[in-house]
Amino acid sequence: MTNNDILRRLRYTFNYNDAKMVELFGMGGLTVTKEQIQDWLIKEDEPGHVVLVDKELATFLNGFITEKRGKKDGPMPRPEDRLNNNIILRKLRIALNLKDDGMLAVFKLADMRVGKHELSAFFRKPSQQQYRVCKDQFLRNFLMGLQKKHRKAPKKEG
Repeated sequence: MTNNDILRRLRYTFNYNDAKMVELFGMGGLTVTKEQIQDWLIKEDEPGHVVLVDKELATFLNGFITEKRGKKDGPMPRPEDRLNNNIILRKLRIALNLKDDGMLAVFKLADMRVGKHELSAFFRKPSQQQYRVCKDQFLRNFLMGLQKKHRKAPKKEG
């Protein structure tokens, strides 16, 4: 999954407009414009697409955590220069205050069965023997489950 795709999915899931996206980046410590947001949201194969680098996505996720959990005492966490799916999954877990059962429920909404041991392996240090790399399919399904949980279905007329 690309950083741009993750940003698009989170924006859609939580129904954020451009102004809210600018605010979330600001909460993470990066000043961006609506034009930058729009360029990042353009599909990869369309003209005007701009790649969202790891540090920018990490900044957005830090702002997302601040939005959902409140501002922490002390200095703002520094955004990571390099992201991987494990770090992204951890940041989403923190932002949404999810414990193991909550995360497993989100995976279940996406029709993906994940065991507790498998889930905990994603959050271990890479140096630990039980560490497991979070592949794209896990992150994609987690984001899909979040969408099913948080995206409000449009009201039907009639």
